[in-house]
Amino acid sequence: MASKKILMLTGDYTEDYETMVPFQALLMVGHTVHAVCPGKNAGATVRTAVHDFEGDQTYSEKPGHNFTLNASFDSVTAEDYDALVIPGGRAPEYLRLNPKVIAMVQHFANAKKPIAAICHGAQLLAAAGVLGGRSCSAYPACAPEVTAAGGTYAEIPVDQAHVDGNLVTAPAWPAHPDWLAKFLTVLGTRIEP
Repeated sequence: MASKKILMLTGDYTEDYETMVPFQALLMVGHTVHAVCPGKNAGATVRTAVHDFEGDQTYSEKPGHNFTLNASFDSVTAEDYDALVIPGGRAPEYLRLNPKVIAMVQHFANAKKPIAAICHGAQLLAAAGVLGGRSCSAYPACAPEVTAAGGTYAEIPVDQAHVDGNLVTAPAWPAHPDWLAKFLTVLGTRIEP
């Protein structure tokens, strides 16, 4: 298997599991993952939030861990990466206001490089204008943004993932096993017993 170089766009109050689990899992299988946040350098941290499903009408939110970035946003170039990961949480709602973030997402989409987005990560895809004619899963509250951006919202169980070409999406962290497995397939990663 050829190791891939993967960019992760994250920020303050990113969802804890949706940041830490894919970051560690992708490193575990031999890929290089650079986690970046606008305005922060390698070694800085972003705060995370744990979103849980406890029977309320929407998720609950609790403080998570501090996640240490391992690359500096201003020094990375999207063209140097093979794939993109966009965790959910609250970070995407403000990351989408950054023109460089939008340009990065557009680069991966236009180059048809693998993109894995989960939960509220669809907000970045919608803001970047890359969902036209595509199907995409997301946290159900993001469905109007997917459709407003010209995409088709894929309504799937919370523990499942959806693939549309190079785009691998899921509703929330309970989908990690399926989401990461499908992303690895799109990346061309083979894990053998």
